[in-house]
Amino acid sequence: MRSALPQLPSSGSPERWGWLQQLRSQPELDPEPWLLALENGSLSADQDLLAVLAERLDPPAQRRLLRWWRQQPDPDPGLPSQVLRHRDGASAAWLLEQLAPGPAALGLALPQAVAAALLPLLGHQRQAPAWPVLLRWLQAPIATPLRLAALEGVARGLSVWPRPQLVAALTALAGDLDPQLAAPAVDLLARLPGARRALVPLQRCRLDPRVVERLGRRLAATPAQPLLLVVHGRAGGQLPAELVALAAELECGRGAPVRLQALSAAAPPAASELLQPGQVLGLVPLLLLPGGHVRHDLPAIVRHWSAFARVQHWPFLGAWPQWQGALAKELAGLGWQDSQPAARPLLLHHPLEGPLAARYLTTLERRTGAHCVATPYSADHLAELKLTLAAPALPLALAANRLTDQLAEQVGPPLLQRSALRQLLLAELEALP
Repeated sequence: MRSALPQLPSSGSPERWGWLQQLRSQPELDPEPWLLALENGSLSADQDLLAVLAERLDPPAQRRLLRWWRQQPDPDPGLPSQVLRHRDGASAAWLLEQLAPGPAALGLALPQAVAAALLPLLGHQRQAPAWPVLLRWLQAPIATPLRLAALEGVARGLSVWPRPQLVAALTALAGDLDPQLAAPAVDLLARLPGARRALVPLQRCRLDPRVVERLGRRLAATPAQPLLLVVHGRAGGQLPAELVALAAELECGRGAPVRLQALSAAAPPAASELLQPGQVLGLVPLLLLPGGHVRHDLPAIVRHWSAFARVQHWPFLGAWPQWQGALAKELAGLGWQDSQPAARPLLLHHPLEGPLAARYLTTLERRTGAHCVATPYSADHLAELKLTLAAPALPLALAANRLTDQLAEQVGPPLLQRSALRQLLLAELEALP
């Protein structure tokens, strides 16, 4: 078949570069004789020749060349990345077929060099079935070059993998003893939307010192927005000490201003204390119930601050699934068991009205296992409740108020004075953009 081909100058010949450029510029090129010559060994698979031919190969021809490469006793690890340039289902299926057996196939069935060459290309195809295969290679106790190849595959398809599993895998890898793997894992987390949510928790993990430096640089490149925490407050706009302490610690952890706006205060904080020109303001309602404050006061607060900045408005705290899960754990710590329905714990909350509130309370009961009890803050009602409260109870109050003041012995401290709930809230707020 060699006679059917133009005479290719030998490698190192001064004429070879110009000859290949002329080949590249031809309007039509039949790849068949070139593929046959490669397959029968009459033509060497030189990288410069492949660079020209690869541009003219359709996906079936690419796979044909890869199948030939796969059968070679000593396959060139650089060939697949040169040849497989298109994304198509058949190519993805061929790659999956080669790698799906996983690291257990390493050896004669799957040489290490072959696996390392194909893993990045599998991710490049961005097909959902590739994710568990890449994850298996990434997490296996195998040589670092192979895990790095799997990580490159993850990086190439980063936007299509299931986000919770991706974050969990990269977070675990950031704590790997090998900084060659841990550092790029941090880099990939930094590429995700809302990267701070994934990066901030790493500050509490044990990491290699070099990875800690990398993490610091990535966090510095994603500065935190100033935060405005909307809270109930007490009479006259007084702020409970636990809220003031939370804001101070949060400001230190985020490295950005954090201010409190009490619904009971006469005026909001000054915009100049919180914002610089061009900044986005994160507005977080630390409110536990969808009452009148959430439905009426909060939109007015958003409108006020929208005159100074673009406002990113988060849902009220009581709607956060993470918070509801933490409440359920706190209630479980009161000693209640499902087998003791008479001791079903109570969540004491401010009275609410309307269908939205009813649906919310029903959902909260289902997710926490507690019974929600409307509790007016009148002196008579609190005095009566103080005498009759028998079941374990938790006050649905973030900070100290009249309910926790009057029933401290029966219901204990407000939620923000409970360590687990405070730590969860602090972690969630630190991770916001």
